[in-house]
Amino acid sequence: GASGGIGQPLSLLLKNSPLVSRLNLYDIAHTPGVAADLSHIETRATVKGYLGPEQLPDCLKGCDVVVIPAGVPRKPGMTRDDLFNTNATIVATLTAACAQHCPEAMICIISNPVNSTIPITAEVFKKHGAYNPNKIFGVTTLDIVRANTFVAELKDLDPARVNVPVIGGHAGKTIIPLISQCTPKVDFPQDQLTTLIGRIQEAGTEVVKAKAGAGSATLSMAYAGARFVFSLVDAMNGKEGVVECSFVKSQETDCPYFSTPLLLGKKGIEKNLGVGKISPL
Repeated sequence: GASGGIGQPLSLLLKNSPLVSRLNLYDIAHTPGVAADLSHIETRATVKGYLGPEQLPDCLKGCDVVVIPAGVPRKPGMTRDDLFNTNATIVATLTAACAQHCPEAMICIISNPVNSTIPITAEVFKKHGAYNPNKIFGVTTLDIVRANTFVAELKDLDPARVNVPVIGGHAGKTIIPLISQCTPKVDFPQDQLTTLIGRIQEAGTEVVKAKAGAGSATLSMAYAGARFVFSLVDAMNGKEGVVECSFVKSQETDCPYFSTPLLLGKKGIEKNLGVGKISPL
């Protein structure tokens, strides 16, 4: 999905990072142009564009991390579930290629509905005998980024210093911001807390409405996707204490897949840190 609304700004952020040595871009249209454009940037990552299904295997060979934002965006009035039929097929096709050509890679899925595309990815990898639950991530980082931003606005804090864990899933009511676990500690009256949680849960729809048919959250999603990838690569490179929330195979609740804070390491998930202490509301 490198040529898409998320893919292009995400590719730019990855190209700009000293952590990235090789950036392979894949899509079904425009990738040679996007790659040519990015390749002129004075950073060390070498960029190559791959176009269409016949070039997908070459794109994936040797990759350590694969990020998939491919698919169709939401339009006003649509839920993430409305994207299921189209995006499920796209994700299944792309992850099958990953299972065959880079089975050891970390797989980061952005394509919505994440609550469904992660179980699909797991089943595809199982089918190809390459399943490792510690290496398949549903990128829910945008929920954390939004929670941090909205809390910082209300409390007049620097958003870069705010950290709100967000657990659950990545759609509507399944998005559960743990304001009680925020660092620094913050308190809100009940009515303000209810409004804040509702805004975090529906922030994606806020953007879809504001774009009035021209797409969904692409720039903030690209930022959040890059943030997650950089954390993951830092951990793969041996940095200790890297924690990010992500929607993964989980034993933490009755749900087979659930987002909680994860300690990341060289081989993906090092430890699931679980839900932790939560408030009644």
